Amino acid sequence: MNNQSFFSSWSGGKDSAFALHRAIQNGGRAARLLTMFDSEGDRSKSHAVSEAVIRAQADAMGIPLVIRRSGWMNYKEQFLSGLDEMKTAGITTGVFGDIDLEDHRKWVVDTCAERGIEALHPLWGMSRMEVVLAFLDAGFRATVVVGHDERFPSEWVGRAFDRELIKDMESRGIDPCGEAGEFHTLVTDGPVFKEPLRLRQSAVLKRDGYSFARMELAE
Repeated sequence: MNNQSFFSSWSGGKDSAFALHRAIQNGGRAARLLTMFDSEGDRSKSHAVSEAVIRAQADAMGIPLVIRRSGWMNYKEQFLSGLDEMKTAGITTGVFGDIDLEDHRKWVVDTCAERGIEALHPLWGMSRMEVVLAFLDAGFRATVVVGHDERFPSEWVGRAFDRELIKDMESRGIDPCGEAGEFHTLVTDGPVFKEPLRLRQSAVLKRDGYSFARMELAE
């Protein structure tokens, strides 16, 4: 990427973190993070991570954070608003953590193109097992913070995302990347972090068929 600046579509989870890392390895320069939050409350969409924790991740990486808030009905509108801010800052490349879901990749590419932004997918074409093992081999650490109660054992929510968990998921036929929404992770350390996040789990909450590990910044 020849020192080209880019923004990272940032969920706080393993795929976005690993895609960011690979883009930097390829010569890119991370200039912004873009995170979509719910329009009501301070939780990130899908991963349900608090704004305080997402900001702590950005601070630990030394990358400015851009936030947009939306429901699902106005998601594209707010996403485009985030892209407009990137263009204003002179950033014309976005990095995304898609692996092999073509419909989502196409939506990202087409939507970015509406603003003249090139969408890059550093993980595209890797096998799902290859992604998670390379993620761990790179030195990342993460915790499972969301689990779909019908697809992922609720008692595993809050576990470290490590080889032991991957082996347990494999034994139950659970996709190690969670690409069908089986689970989501929160990254707490790795090669893109200047220092690890210090978090504590305050509770596990149940809502709409999901279990959520509430992670808070440690004192």
